[in-house]
Order: sequence, then structure tokens, then C-alpha cells
Amino acid sequence: MNNALLEARRLSRHFVVRTGHGLIRPKKTVRAVDDVSLSLHAGRVTAVVGESGSGKSVLARMLARIVTPTSGELLLGGQAIPVNSPRNLAYASEVQLVLQDPFASINPVHKVRHSLERPLLIHGATKSEIESRSSAALSRVSLEPPDRYLDRYPHELSGGQLQRVSIARALCVNPQVLLADEPISMLDVSVRLGVLNLLRGLCDNEKLAVLYITHDIASARYIADETIVMYAGQVVEQSDGTALIDGPTHPYTQLLIASVPDPSDPLRRAPEIEDRAGQGQFPAEGCRFAPRCPHAMDVCRSSSPPLFEVATGHESRCWLHESVAKVSIKGREQGGEISTT
Repeated sequence: MNNALLEARRLSRHFVVRTGHGLIRPKKTVRAVDDVSLSLHAGRVTAVVGESGSGKSVLARMLARIVTPTSGELLLGGQAIPVNSPRNLAYASEVQLVLQDPFASINPVHKVRHSLERPLLIHGATKSEIESRSSAALSRVSLEPPDRYLDRYPHELSGGQLQRVSIARALCVNPQVLLADEPISMLDVSVRLGVLNLLRGLCDNEKLAVLYITHDIASARYIADETIVMYAGQVVEQSDGTALIDGPTHPYTQLLIASVPDPSDPLRRAPEIEDRAGQGQFPAEGCRFAPRCPHAMDVCRSSSPPLFEVATGHESRCWLHESVAKVSIKGREQGGEISTT
């Protein structure tokens, strides 16, 4: 985690909700994000993968300081940020969030020029800078010539073009960290690759740190340098992007990958598991994935597993790897490396 542009340490966010019907309804605590740590580095894409309800978007909003964490630490450029303090322009100029639906995140009654100029005005840019920086932002997202787009309304653009405008708006203030919350899920399949290549190019060419949130593990494999898999608000597996997806160790990650369609085997059926993705279905004790896991043991239902290191830089939250992790750690302490496959 050294030299991270943005670092989260043990971030948690719990919501108190009322359940049932009637005037007197009992309260319940929903652990939307629970003890998540990650670091975002210049020139690297970190992907967070998981199904709906896993806590990905809440995590992104905590990193953007739109949602206040219940506990944990945030560090920007190595400097601790008080998580309970209000979000300020200095932080917003370094960390920007791109939302999922560009049709909802961009005001439809204003031209593209307005959407780009407003953040510049808020951040104190002079009138002489606004025009050039707006045009430069459109050029950075490959909308050229910029004059062709500045005076158009959102409804005059395609979904892919509008998402590029959304990214350009985030880039106007020259942030170091870009948080992309499912930026391709609302787009046609034909234009998704272009947006992924744009994010990858911003990383490689401009050394931005990018957090890419998605439910599509195939796109994570294409773009990410590091992949984090979340389930029920917890990190269940994390590693180098290719290593994790080519050799998943957690049963949830294995099921996610098995559910991806395989063009070489069109008749292959995706695995069938009981749908228990709702927060109300999580067990009070033990592993949160145990009710859906095909390998669940007694210990899984009584005790929550920690993150075990199953290989160098590869961690998995599963009791199946307890003995392997111990052997791996012992081998490194003796000065050698032991295979965990």
C-alpha cells in the first residue's frame, strides 16, 4: 500500500433500517460495507467485482466522500483525511466519481458546454481558462473536434458519447483518482470496449489511478491490474487481475466466472445456486456466503473466516484454504516458496 494516491483502511458503512409493517417496526443494521481496505496507485486500474447488493457503489461513494463511513480511515497522498469532516473542494479536485447512467447524471436541459463549465467555475477557474479546459477535456476522451459537441444537448448524443462527456466532466478539474461506478453497464455492447479502452488509456498515458466497479468479471479481466471480489459487503478474494480470474480460489468467485457465457461452448449451462443476494438473507454468524456455497462446512456456519493468503499477493476469505495458507506462510518464513496449487 506504499505510495498510494488514495488508500482506504478498514472502511465500514452500516445503515439502520426499519423492517416489517405497522406503526412499531423493529430496527435492523445492514452492513453494506464491512472492513474493506484497498489502495489506488498511479497508472493502475483496480477492479471491484460483485453482484448487486455487494456494497460496491457504497464503497465508491465513501471514497468520493459522498457517504460518510461508520468507521475506518481514508488517506489521500499519504495524508489522513478525517472521515467525519465535510467534503471540500480540495478533496474533490483530486478524487472524482463517474456514475453509472450518463442520461441521469447529466442535466438534460443544458448543453454539454454548461456541464463542463460548471465544475470549473465551482473550482475557481478563470473565464479565460474555462473554454480551453472544456475543449481539452473533450479531446482527452476522444470527442473531437470539441466544437462539434460543446453546443449540443445530451439527447443529441449517443449513450457512449454521453458517457465520455461524463468522464470529461470529471477530468475537467484534473483529478489524480477516477472512481468509475459501472461506467459501461448502461451502454450498448458495441460501444463498451471503447469506454474501457479510454479508461485504460487514461491510466497508461496520464498515470491516473482508476477504480473500476463492475458486475462483469470478464471486463475486469480485460482492464484491471488488480481485482477485488466483494460479497455481502466484504472482500472475499483479491489478487492480480489475471491470476485471480484464471485461478479463482473462493467458491463465490468460481461461480461468478462459471456464469460467464463461453462462446466455444454455447450449450454449457451456468451453475444454479439459490438466490440469497438480499441483505436480509445473510446469516448472523459464520461465513456470509455459506447459505449459497456448495462446499459449506460446519465451521462456515459458526465462524467467519479471515482473509487467507493462498499465494503471494493472493488472498481468499474461505475456510477451505486455512491449511494451505498456513503451509504457504511457513514456507516463506523458512526462506522458500511453496506452491499452493
